[in-house]
Amino acid sequence: MQDRPSARELLEAVEHFLEDDLMPGLEGPKQYHARVAANVMRILAREIELGPGFLRAEWRRLAELLGEAGDSLPEEAALPDAVRRLNVSLCEKIRRGDADRGPWRERVLAHVRKTVEEKLAIAKPEMLK
Repeated sequence: MQDRPSARELLEAVEHFLEDDLMPGLEGPKQYHARVAANVMRILAREIELGPGFLRAEWRRLAELLGEAGDSLPEEAALPDAVRRLNVSLCEKIRRGDADRGPWRERVLAHVRKTVEEKLAIAKPEMLK
């Protein structure tokens, strides 16, 4: 792992180059594509900063909802697959009607709201304001 510049600093440098140096000299589709690329840099920087913590939090919420809270948190490399597996289980329960009413429904809705907020915090944080 490199000390400096960090991955986030590198992404920010590319973002600033695109927005401050490149975009002013472009027009039309090229300027639009440079703006999209700068936005991708911002999303990636937030993903690096926030993504691992959000993924761990999502796993914890899902494990608790599905009665697997006693399981230990998977290692970082296995975490995305573990979250995917738990989401598949949650979707199956929702399709079966398990979340149609009652207190578990409220817990599922709270989990989904929090997960969407976390995803928006990475992809489009201005939507949370």
